[in-house]
Amino acid sequence: MEKLKQRWNITSNWSLVAIFIVFAINGSFAAWVAKPVTNFIGLNPDTLSGFIYWPLRILLIFPIYQLTLPIVGWLFGQFKFFWAFEKKFLSRLGFGFLFKTED
Repeated sequence: MEKLKQRWNITSNWSLVAIFIVFAINGSFAAWVAKPVTNFIGLNPDTLSGFIYWPLRILLIFPIYQLTLPIVGWLFGQFKFFWAFEKKFLSRLGFGFLFKTED
């Protein structure tokens, strides 16, 4: 735990526990939100092959997860950590241009 606290520049155990809770809640929340969204756009496991439905649903869960992570983090008082986490993660995926500021 100390290595994670040092790596993430966190000083308290509460912050570390809150971060773990946010990751867990947000994963479940993103999967929960994806179900009505897939139904709304007409993706249904009864009408599509599982080989098509599940990859599409997972692709849908990914952006929902990324959008809701800072929000859920904010609810637990960890917005600053999750905003920095999102910027770093999305920059590594090639979306760093979204966070560039004019100097």
